[in-house]
Amino acid sequence: MEQKLIVVRGGGDLATGTIHRLWSAELPVLVLETEHPAAIRRQVSVSEAVYDGQAVVEDMTAVCISNCEKVWDVLAKRKVPVLVDPEGMSIQKLCPVVVVDAILAKKNLGTHRAMAPLTVALGPGFEAGRDVDVVIETKRGHNLGRVIRSGSAAANTGIPGRIDGYAKERVMHSTEQGVFHNIRKIGDIVEKGEPIGWIEKRDGGSVPVTATIPGLLRGLLREGCEIPVGFKIADIDPRKEEFKNCFTISDKARCIGGSVLEVIVPCFLHKYVQ
Repeated sequence: MEQKLIVVRGGGDLATGTIHRLWSAELPVLVLETEHPAAIRRQVSVSEAVYDGQAVVEDMTAVCISNCEKVWDVLAKRKVPVLVDPEGMSIQKLCPVVVVDAILAKKNLGTHRAMAPLTVALGPGFEAGRDVDVVIETKRGHNLGRVIRSGSAAANTGIPGRIDGYAKERVMHSTEQGVFHNIRKIGDIVEKGEPIGWIEKRDGGSVPVTATIPGLLRGLLREGCEIPVGFKIADIDPRKEEFKNCFTISDKARCIGGSVLEVIVPCFLHKYVQ
């Protein structure tokens, strides 16, 4: 029987929730990433394999590969291959059964229905039935994880979900362009106003990055990343006791991943596999 493949574009924390669901269901998944991924929830993002050669998220191991020929060798070991291919050039060569756009860029960066018999996109920026076959709602609330076969996901508001009374304050963004440097690490408890890092400006100056709220540093940008103004730097969870959450896939990511699995399994098993 011809081997079938699912390609997931993006390996950040929400994408990894989907990847883990598919991997757990023993479906063959290849992840495509950029040369310099910038996930902040790095402990639960397979994109970290690009830097370190491999990344372990819960019980799943992702391995960075150098070319398409190594995909099936890694899959045979029950691991997830990660390939640097931001433009998706390998898709035409590999002819996947399914392409999932999990970049979460809030806009379409090039995914289209001709890429595979079934195309799925996470979040806003896509119209089901035009850009892709199916869109999955990613906004927290009553419709989180809803499968959309006609229309689009809710528009991006730029405001994260509220936890313990905090919303937009939970996520920190850069105020300057430059290179980010860490002072603290993921899993640390921080207080409001406490330095967690600094930005080395291109003109030689520097700008401190301080915690906006007290809490648990759940996500933090990788050391040495070049960033523009407005780039996401850190994620603080006000629930200080939830240390384990730094190292496990979130409820939101699992919900979205379950919806992707719901869409893919019937098609993968019955419609496309001969």
